[in-house]
Amino acid sequence: MVVTHGSLQRARGRCALTIGNFDGVHRGHRALIERVIAKAREAKLTSSVLTFEPHPREFFARDQAPARITRLRDKLALMAEAGMQRVHVARFDARFASLPAERFIDEVLVRGLGVHWLLVGRDFRFGARRTGDFSTLQNRGFTVEAMPDVQFDGVRVSSSAVRAALQAGDISSAERLLGHPYAISGRVAHGAKLGRALGFATANIVLRRAPPVSGIFVVDVDRYGPGVASVGKRPTVNPVPIPLLEVHLFDYGGADLYGEHLRVRFLKKLRDEQKYDGLPALRDAIARDARQAREYLLTYG
Repeated sequence: MVVTHGSLQRARGRCALTIGNFDGVHRGHRALIERVIAKAREAKLTSSVLTFEPHPREFFARDQAPARITRLRDKLALMAEAGMQRVHVARFDARFASLPAERFIDEVLVRGLGVHWLLVGRDFRFGARRTGDFSTLQNRGFTVEAMPDVQFDGVRVSSSAVRAALQAGDISSAERLLGHPYAISGRVAHGAKLGRALGFATANIVLRRAPPVSGIFVVDVDRYGPGVASVGKRPTVNPVPIPLLEVHLFDYGGADLYGEHLRVRFLKKLRDEQKYDGLPALRDAIARDARQAREYLLTYG
């Protein structure tokens, strides 16, 4: 899959395109992607996605923006896995936000991306002050199609529904809506080595933004196996302003993982994060968490 960023040059070919934030790349997004890929094959076009970084709601109101389900790297990996040929990541800044709907169509869709066929959701809005809608896209020299909502188990699939399930600690419901395991990936960074001192060494992944999950979880890490993980602000000792992902791997006794890129899949929430009266109480709690995680894995793993 070809990924491009930033400013667009004049398109050299034609594409079948869909547009959106695609947070989580859930079953509804996957239906959009599969429809675009099928149309591209039929019409001999390049299957393409236009997405944004940062999320527009983060640009307009960062403090009130919803927690991201998926980091950009993971989102792109899921699109590549689905078979998409090209993704353009538009930088959502003041200039982009102020583009009138007409200029967005002419400069971005027609000249920049060479859209020949376009698929959007029924409630798609675009352009400055969100003045553009489905009717604005019609009769522009390309075909436009509206995608109906996707239902799964009687529930409308949306990023909001996935996010709500994750925030409630309902990992299994979130996974059903996503159509794939919920995961967080990132690079292992140096920490305070507290986990090692307590007898539970951890791989620490710094998160730029708070995720929709918090607490203690049973996890499985690609290439390294199962473990127990904490997503939180470490209230007992060395607190942090943005949640940190700390993973204790059960079966990995190799060298340090500093600098490694890990993909952590969440299997079950064990409990919420708590503040303890000192390190002995914290050590006992971690031991209980590890034991409960191992029991879960023996039963359901």
